[in-house]
Amino acid sequence: MCDSDRLQEAQDFLAQHPEVQSVDLLISDLNGVLRGKRVPRDNVIGVLNAGMRLPASVFALDVCGNTIEETGLGLASGDGDRTCSPVAGTLVTTPWAKHGNQAQMLMTMEEDDGTPFACDPRQLLKRLLSRFSAMALTPVIAVELEFYLIDRERDSVGAPQPPRSPATGERASQSQLYSVIELDEYADFLEDITLAAQAQRLPIDTALKECAPGQFEVNLLHHADALRACDEAVMLKRLIKGVAIRHGFEATFMAKPYSQEAGNGTHVHISLLDAAGDNVFATADGGELGSPRLQQAIAGLAELMPASMAIFAPNLNSYRRFQPSLYVPMAPTWGYDNRSVALRIPSGSPRARRIEHRVAGADANPYLLVAALLAGIEHGMARELTPPAPITGNAYEQVEPSLPISWPQALDAWLESEVFIDSFGETFHQVYHANRRAEYELSRQAISALEYRWYLRNT
Repeated sequence: MCDSDRLQEAQDFLAQHPEVQSVDLLISDLNGVLRGKRVPRDNVIGVLNAGMRLPASVFALDVCGNTIEETGLGLASGDGDRTCSPVAGTLVTTPWAKHGNQAQMLMTMEEDDGTPFACDPRQLLKRLLSRFSAMALTPVIAVELEFYLIDRERDSVGAPQPPRSPATGERASQSQLYSVIELDEYADFLEDITLAAQAQRLPIDTALKECAPGQFEVNLLHHADALRACDEAVMLKRLIKGVAIRHGFEATFMAKPYSQEAGNGTHVHISLLDAAGDNVFATADGGELGSPRLQQAIAGLAELMPASMAIFAPNLNSYRRFQPSLYVPMAPTWGYDNRSVALRIPSGSPRARRIEHRVAGADANPYLLVAALLAGIEHGMARELTPPAPITGNAYEQVEPSLPISWPQALDAWLESEVFIDSFGETFHQVYHANRRAEYELSRQAISALEYRWYLRNT
């Protein structure tokens, strides 16, 4: 149900935006795909008063929108509805909409008695945050998202290809990491991202050209409200896709759209504040490797990293990203100001000492990703774990790959994790495994073009 503050927020918004004719009510499924309903302007207040009804099976859907019955959320349970309530502060316009008359609001699912629905990723993150509140600790989160712009036309074999520069008409073919020239060529697109983000109150920090043709990164400022930080990441992904379409491109957060180019990652920066607002990862002497609690957090994240891979790399394509020397960690390593490790302690002000988690793909669900990181940090601090030695230099040359880099291995590690059963709850743990395992089994039925090329005539 909608409380009085959120109701007032909606009334004020509609009064300020008479041009808005419809509102998309959105909820993030297990894969981070936004599902929901579009309602006319006149129905918004009524929906917020009564809640939006959606079937619980929205969290049983695979990436193609098929209900995975093995989750138990489909016909076995009668495919019943639950109530979805609005997320405060997320009712905003969608400036990229063709006629400029649409808005959107994020929703979160509850049981009919008002308790959290166990399989909603946003509610799961709230569960983890409550455990940190009990320790008088506040996670501070910043999310960095990589994505590719791709041409709306596919190449001769139906594969994606880089777009043509709006300035020169030439198709991108070079890496051009940190290229200011390419930022200039795509300036109109990037400016529209900035303007749309301002309209949606999303605190964009920087945009940069990443290390592959057509690849960019947009960073969000850090936030002491982890739920809000993930809401903003979800909203930013939709925004980037929408603005790209308006400019004649597509934007993809697919982990590995090109076999020979870098993948798309989601890097998460995380620190912890105590009740006094002090960063518990920092030390009085400004030590580069941080406090004992930071090192315990590192140790917990490293220990849970194999089981976490099912969250960090949630689908078939996710595992294409894990190749040596492409700045994708292959082992649970850590170090100071070192981009070859999984858990980097960035340089800069010692007061801002934090962990940068560099493993997850851009296809990861932000709520589940941050929840998994919090579970790892809690695990390490509760048990006062000790991390392995930090890495100096190239981690790829010093540490053998050890993370599960195939989907079934990752799902097996997830299934066996008692820590995740405890921190995520048995219901979510089972539903997530059933959902991802069923999609994996479906993927095994597909025969790739490569198999036809290699085996059709030669065997």
